[in-house]
Amino acid sequence: MFSKESKKTNVKSVSERNVIGKNTKITGDIISEGDFRIDGTLEGNIETKGRIIIGETGFIKGKAECTNADVEGKFSGDLQVSNTLTVKTSANITGDVVIGKLSVEPGATFNATCSMKGAIKELKKDGQKRAEKTA
Repeated sequence: MFSKESKKTNVKSVSERNVIGKNTKITGDIISEGDFRIDGTLEGNIETKGRIIIGETGFIKGKAECTNADVEGKFSGDLQVSNTLTVKTSANITGDVVIGKLSVEPGATFNATCSMKGAIKELKKDGQKRAEKTA
């Protein structure tokens, strides 16, 4: 009647999709596992393991940390993207940006200090540190 066998269930990672609408303004911090599309305004910090998409009417003022990001709207603050940042023609980015890869379309406004993660390796030779640039 009762089986001692344990049933294995396939647990798939669920990728959530969150949307902040065009006429919505949020003040505060957001932490999520899923993707975010922002067409409204966020004043605060956002941290996700997914993708952040800032639509043409979207605006983030604060700090954003994510795996990938597509920017069509405005961003002002600190942006940390572990993989690829795609900056569309209508985008306007100001602040500090740390990325893995960068793609900028012609016409975009990109007024930021930008550094690429993993771009500089430190080598030790005869007890001295020497920086080697890799691109």
